[in-house]
Amino acid sequence: MTVDATILVTGGTGTLGSHVLPLLRQAAPATPVRVLSRSERQDTEGITYVTGDLKTGEGVADALAGVDTVLHLAGGAKGDDVVAGHLVEAAKAAGVKHIVHISVIGADRMPMAWFATQRAAEDAITGSGIPWTMLRAAQFHDLVHDMVSKMAKLPLVPAPGMRLEPVDVRDVAQRLVELALGEPAGLVAELAGPKVYTMDDVVRSYLGATGRRRPVLGMRMPGKAGRAYREGVNLAPAAGAVHGGRTWEAFLAERVA
Repeated sequence: MTVDATILVTGGTGTLGSHVLPLLRQAAPATPVRVLSRSERQDTEGITYVTGDLKTGEGVADALAGVDTVLHLAGGAKGDDVVAGHLVEAAKAAGVKHIVHISVIGADRMPMAWFATQRAAEDAITGSGIPWTMLRAAQFHDLVHDMVSKMAKLPLVPAPGMRLEPVDVRDVAQRLVELALGEPAGLVAELAGPKVYTMDDVVRSYLGATGRRRPVLGMRMPGKAGRAYREGVNLAPAAGAVHGGRTWEAFLAERVA
């Protein structure tokens, strides 16, 4: 891409976006960066904020005017397929040349409603006719930490029978910046790890790091979802995946400190 090609970032004010923006500015200081936000924000050096709502589509067309590349980071508990549809519709009208999309490992394999929504969002991007790049990543350390910290408040902490391969958000951010500044590459290698943990590992390490004493109860997850987790469907493939550099233990020590 050329140095004056505008990049629009969705989800730029979230956990991932807060790491992506400074890396993007550092890697391409001459590239104009525009951030789509649902509320008005003050512009900063090299970053312009525009208002719009991807859930309704309001303001998205104006936000995309003159944009060459979209770095789509926005996501939530539900409706990501609708959001992607609104984004694609406006991007096609605006003549966007490249969409970079962050998805999740297992979007095409996990038998759960949220994963199906992620796959539908992927389909909206890949079927748009706009050149695209897609990165499937594992759950972030931050998300695992939030989940376990809530579980640890219970008198008996559940540890479902599942494995996780959490990745550091900073590793994901760095990879996305590289992809956004490059040419469309289709579905790239999945990003996870660098280590696989059982939920029991994660729970006990959190309790130890925070000095909490709680009994831990192992649980067998029922149904198709439980079987998929036991089979490791949510994990990166043994061959071809890329692994981050920061472990859960390193993240946890940093967060507790």
